Amino acid sequence: MRVVVADTGPLHYLVLIDAVELLPRMFKRVLVPEIVAVEMNRSSTPAVVRSWLATMPPWLERRSIEAAGIYPPRLGGGERAEIALAQVANAALLLMDDRAGINEARARGLQATGTLGVLERAGQLGFIDLPAAIARLKTTNFRYRPQLLDKLLTQAKRKGEA
Repeated sequence: MRVVVADTGPLHYLVLIDAVELLPRMFKRVLVPEIVAVEMNRSSTPAVVRSWLATMPPWLERRSIEAAGIYPPRLGGGERAEIALAQVANAALLLMDDRAGINEARARGLQATGTLGVLERAGQLGFIDLPAAIARLKTTNFRYRPQLLDKLLTQAKRKGEA
């Protein structure tokens, strides 16, 4: 069990595919910067995601943090806050789908993965049927490279997870 910091994307998509309860099964605590909660509560966010956030599960902890330091201009406020929080909280992992954010986190010595990484690990642990979870993810507006999903499913089949 470990502490992780989550970005809007993984939380959003895990809620949409009814798999967000994987997080407390896989991690001790999930921290989110306040800016993530604000992003998830926008009127353009699906109602099911806003409703989930309003009920605030006990394993999710909102934190206010200032993102001090030098960050590339391509990173948004959320990504900067998540990286800063991960560093301050000594998080074991950062959950983020933004490629530039993941690259910056890794450059700062942080471990990072996205929605697909969470699903892959949950499949390895036997918590989910990975092909079914990916099929649900494909019904959302989640952006992915088809080759990446094919590779993930092929690897899962070889390991007996699918």
